[in-house]
Amino acid sequence: MEDIEDLVGLGVEVEVPRHRNSVMPRVRRRRKVAAAKEVKEEEDEVGCTDTCDSIVPGTQRVYIKTWGCAHNSSDGEYMAGQLAAYGYRIVEDKGAADLWLLNSCTVKNPAEDHFRNEIKSGRKAGKKVVVAGCVPQGAPKSEFLEGLSVIGVQQIDRVVEVVEETLKGNSVRLLGQKKEAGKKIGGASLLLPKVRRNPLIEIISVNTGCLNQCTYCKTKHARGELGSYSIEEVVSRAKQSFSEGVCEVWLTSEDTGAYGRDIGVTLPQLLWRLVEVIPEGCRLRLGMTNPPYILDHLKEIAEIMQHPRVYAFLHVPVQSGSDGVLGEMRREYTVKDFSTVVDFLKDSVPGITIATDIICGFPTETDEDFEGTLQLCSKYKFPSLFINQFYPRPGTPAAKMKRIPTKEVKNRTRRLTELFQSYRPYDHKLGERQTVLVLVPKKEDFLGKLVDVEIVETGKHYMKGRPIDTSPPLPPSSAEPLAKGVVSGLKGPGDSYHTKQDLLNQERYIILSFVLLISALLVKLAWVCFKMLKDF
Repeated sequence: MEDIEDLVGLGVEVEVPRHRNSVMPRVRRRRKVAAAKEVKEEEDEVGCTDTCDSIVPGTQRVYIKTWGCAHNSSDGEYMAGQLAAYGYRIVEDKGAADLWLLNSCTVKNPAEDHFRNEIKSGRKAGKKVVVAGCVPQGAPKSEFLEGLSVIGVQQIDRVVEVVEETLKGNSVRLLGQKKEAGKKIGGASLLLPKVRRNPLIEIISVNTGCLNQCTYCKTKHARGELGSYSIEEVVSRAKQSFSEGVCEVWLTSEDTGAYGRDIGVTLPQLLWRLVEVIPEGCRLRLGMTNPPYILDHLKEIAEIMQHPRVYAFLHVPVQSGSDGVLGEMRREYTVKDFSTVVDFLKDSVPGITIATDIICGFPTETDEDFEGTLQLCSKYKFPSLFINQFYPRPGTPAAKMKRIPTKEVKNRTRRLTELFQSYRPYDHKLGERQTVLVLVPKKEDFLGKLVDVEIVETGKHYMKGRPIDTSPPLPPSSAEPLAKGVVSGLKGPGDSYHTKQDLLNQERYIILSFVLLISALLVKLAWVCFKMLKDF
């Protein structure tokens, strides 16, 4: 997936009761290193620094940028929602922001380079910077992160605290895992407020981490071992989303197929429960799953994907067409296993789309190994094929292996790309009639509705459909969607989301904010009186 630029640029101003956790983080004073290498501690301040326009907490401007996968995108939406609900203004113009919140991806070198450069840009512009995502979680001692506040991937529910402390000049690092009874769980609550990038699409992370130990993967260092949310939590979030006008739900994680293995449930059990709550006209899309875990549930997955409210689409990354390379990658399946998955689903689910990933130039890949990859891709002619060059990620076993010359890696990437471009996967659809769910604002009358179309043009990566005049657009049976920028998940005091402790925390913080404001005014008044007396 390409970088997700400017996750939220909405200019949101929300007046709601403020909600925050009762546990305050430990903070460290930032230090300034002078030219002579002397270290001087910053002075304590009440309220905010000189970059803020108010001393009242929760009124400053925050710019948010996210790189990476759908899981990261969902995390960014949750952080934006909590900040907006608390009163912060989420802005598109980073130059006008008081603080930058940068949510990173560690899968590839370029994404991390962009993240590093954005930190440098923020510091140069004199902005307060908070970092989140997989880069600081996986390598928190990196030199370029020194002195910055960090929000761990399982600590996104504490973003308000971290932002507040950072605006005061403090450095906060929250990198711990969330556990229950000593066992890792999925992470922050799925019922937190969020600002959806697209009000019609809800991204639900059903679990975090994975069960694999792939030798090239840096994400494992950040997301860790598998931690699944309960079926009830996921279903509750889906129901809430549909009640707010969402038309499409994406299930995502580092490995959706492994869902539930740590808590004694299965992915099909979750999917059957979700199918029950999907309103007429709405859709469910299943996220990436690795071959080992879907093999156990092929029949049920095929049945679920034939349901009219579930997309017949599955992303199953193979990475290589060579068993030898897969072994060196520690992928825990063979080419035959992968083919079994693809063949069964193609035979069982009419019109299913299978997407996959390939890594070109893994250190142990021979010419013969690569030919196996070409043969596999030629056999299945995947409509979606994500082609990646091998990147040696620091701290991974593969980074220590002797690399294939860059020229050869590029040559293999080019050859696979040429193969992918040599076929057209959608030409057989020309002239068909399809019912599509419109999620992009090409025509407002169609947005969020089911539209019958005739396929009138096909290309390598697309199909074009003409609306059929005799079939008017049908709205889903869910509620009206939230306006763009409106915070999702806000509920009244009578709702279970706001516990008694939540309300108590709100009252305490409102009182604290008022006390801080009055104190600052009294200090200012005392200073003015002192100067007047001195002058007199």
